[in-house]
Amino acid sequence: MNSTAYSSALIAVFLLCLAVGWYLSTRVLRYLLASSIMDIPNERSSHQAPTPRGGGWAVMLTVVPVFAITGIAFGRPLETGTVLLGTMALMGVSWMDDRRTLSPLLRLMVQALAVAFGLLALPADQLVWQGWLPWGVDRAATAFLWLWFVNLYNFMDGIDGLAGSETILIGGGVALVSLVMGDFGLTGVAGAALAGAAAGFLTHNWRPARMFMGDVGSIPLGHILAFLLASLAARGDWAAALILPAYYLTDATITLLRRLLRGEKIWQAHREHFYQKAAKGVGRHDRVVLTIIGYSLVLIVAALAAGIFGAWTLAPGAIAVVLLLATLTRMSKA
Repeated sequence: MNSTAYSSALIAVFLLCLAVGWYLSTRVLRYLLASSIMDIPNERSSHQAPTPRGGGWAVMLTVVPVFAITGIAFGRPLETGTVLLGTMALMGVSWMDDRRTLSPLLRLMVQALAVAFGLLALPADQLVWQGWLPWGVDRAATAFLWLWFVNLYNFMDGIDGLAGSETILIGGGVALVSLVMGDFGLTGVAGAALAGAAAGFLTHNWRPARMFMGDVGSIPLGHILAFLLASLAARGDWAAALILPAYYLTDATITLLRRLLRGEKIWQAHREHFYQKAAKGVGRHDRVVLTIIGYSLVLIVAALAAGIFGAWTLAPGAIAVVLLLATLTRMSKA
């Protein structure tokens, strides 16, 4: 497959998943309303009215079949099967947690098991850390970051439109990097599918959101995206894999460390992320999300440039993240 055919395939997958994601979102919203499955505001919430929760079903029901079919088409059914097995386990446990709060330990155990299965999908002869670590340590470090990414994706789903927008940006970024680097395979198509499905859902989640993604969406989305980013790194595009999710990684990690130093329970809901404080300061979720999108486009450009300039593109990526956090901090004091 040449670059023209592959780019056409990516566009087709994106548009198909956008249409299916939009349609399923309308059906899921109807079900959530009929079943009265609502997110009730509390002192830690960034919304003020009861809102249906569980819209992530629309995204996942769009992505999972495409991911499975693509794995077969590219001759990687066993690899995609292990990722999907963990994904579906996470969907089930996360949906139960959306309906009634489960033990954090139980959730973590299932997440760790899903990550262990996901690691099997990475080629045994490829090192995510590019040979800087022995094979066993390479996989252990990858598992730790993978597990953290699954959770931070949930932590960062706190205002209207953010998780959906970030999924479009990271998934679309993965697809573009794959295209530019000439890796015409599963990773790019899966990224395009995630971006399209998230775009369909976003039409129902933009401010004011008619429904929320819920853990059933954010947790398995974080799992699949972590696999795609690890796949990028394993094949040598490690700088791009680090740059694309750099804002999410930085905001969530800084906030977690702050809470740890204060001795707080890091698994409890809160409103201390940079984006949450900014949304409270300006009083509009969409202004914050549009600001994040603007800076994230710079990250995509830096990730694409990594194919030419290598690790040097980490510098503009880091500058973009620092400027974004500074902008969000300023918005929080508006």
